[in-house]
Amino acid sequence: MKACVFTLGCKMNEVESASLMQGLALRGLDVTDKLGLADVYFLNTCAVTQEAEKKSRQAVARMRKFNADAPVYVFGCASERDAKAFADKEGVRFVSGAQGKGKILERLDAEGIFLEKDEAFCEMPAPKTSRTRAYLRIQDGCDRFCSYCVIPYLRGRSRSRSAESIVSEAKDCKAKEIVLTGVDVSSYRDGETDLGALLKKLGNVPARIRLGSLEAGVVTGDLLSAMKDAGNVCPHFHLSLQSGSNAVLRAMNRRYTREEYLACCEKIYRAFPSAAISTDLIAGFPTEREEDFEKSLSIIDEAGFSRVHCFPFSPRPNTVAAKMKDLPASIKKERMARLTDAAARAERKYIEKFLGKELQVLFEDDGGYSENYIRVYASGAKEGELCFVRLKGFEKDGACAEIGGIIK
Repeated sequence: MKACVFTLGCKMNEVESASLMQGLALRGLDVTDKLGLADVYFLNTCAVTQEAEKKSRQAVARMRKFNADAPVYVFGCASERDAKAFADKEGVRFVSGAQGKGKILERLDAEGIFLEKDEAFCEMPAPKTSRTRAYLRIQDGCDRFCSYCVIPYLRGRSRSRSAESIVSEAKDCKAKEIVLTGVDVSSYRDGETDLGALLKKLGNVPARIRLGSLEAGVVTGDLLSAMKDAGNVCPHFHLSLQSGSNAVLRAMNRRYTREEYLACCEKIYRAFPSAAISTDLIAGFPTEREEDFEKSLSIIDEAGFSRVHCFPFSPRPNTVAAKMKDLPASIKKERMARLTDAAARAERKYIEKFLGKELQVLFEDDGGYSENYIRVYASGAKEGELCFVRLKGFEKDGACAEIGGIIK
């Protein structure tokens, strides 16, 4: 029996789908994540934007084109927000939400809609991994309630996985890099174990550790010291920003100022001079004036970002920002173009600092990533090898390099 697990959205969704795939494989099913002919379909939906919800709904019809008789099991953020939109579709056997995904394997024979709220972290099977990189869930849910974001309403309150379970999965993992992921990794806490203490516990794991997206408030001297003490944590910080304007940050319910954010960046660079700081920026938030947008452009250089993920504002139902007057699409499109250009310049400027220098790169199929998240391509590189390389110039979406030696 063949099962297809099709995923839209974030890394967290991808990790949860990988866990589901492993659970299905252990039950004897032939499992794929490529949309095609199958006997049963699982759809992990996304609601971060209107377009993501639309694609989630359309995915059901795409599945039925391959096999109209196969049942479709739907779960995730879009079905949490609007279960009926999926339950009414022909072929859908079962609809769940963003929470309780770990119970899907137990309820494959059930029918109907259930949107249970998890009070504790929901364990799932460890996802199948390559020898190169593995994603490890440490947390779920969010308590921040940013004015533009629907995720806290869909995934529920923040809840953390036990440190014992995390360390156990990390030690069993055969990958050479482990990415700690969650909806709000910064809020991780298991009793007295916060994120820094968890990193110390992972210090003996024979893999390099990479952190998922962080909030500025978690960047303290204690966290940075814990990263150094662990010895295997990559100096890459995806530090969520969203806007360079204090006025817009207040309207977004982001709990820091531009000045506080930049101070966090400085703190990181003092501790890790070669650190990469990447971020997210939203173009065209309803209250964003031209002078506000200019501050988002200027902070890209001030912070020295290595990479910027840019998004146009998308009003999400039932959020505070959805009640605000949206800016014209033409303004959002024009600002997105300027933001994207500035992001490309920043990434090139960051890579340029390391040309001629030696870095450690973990190679995948056609390239790999340095510890500070520069995409690197090198002739003769093999998947799963950790190598010393020297950067020679720009290539594709990163840099080309010469391999100096393999790290055992």
